[in-house]
Amino acid sequence: MNTALSGWSLWLALLGACIGTYVCRAIGVFFSKRINQDSEIFRWLAAVTYAMVAALTVRMILLPIGLLASVPIWIRILICALSIGVMISKPSRRLVPALLTGTLLMISFGVMR
Repeated sequence: MNTALSGWSLWLALLGACIGTYVCRAIGVFFSKRINQDSEIFRWLAAVTYAMVAALTVRMILLPIGLLASVPIWIRILICALSIGVMISKPSRRLVPALLTGTLLMISFGVMR
């Protein structure tokens, strides 16, 4: 296979992906003023999005692959519970401290092991 042709085809694929992405974004910006964000379809899309994130998070905790699979399940669940506790305890600023808690606890478990 000609390497110059494969190089050009990669650049064309990247260009096509960029055009496709930015055309979709431009259409979204164009129509955003006409769309009611409180409509039923957007509430449904938000619910589906949250459900997908929750399902992927639970799958990652209970059925991990890779390096996370070497951590015992009770440690993963304990770290999640502690992170959720941090998130609930500080209602005004909850996301970053909860993420830091989970990350630092998992890193410390890896270092101590």
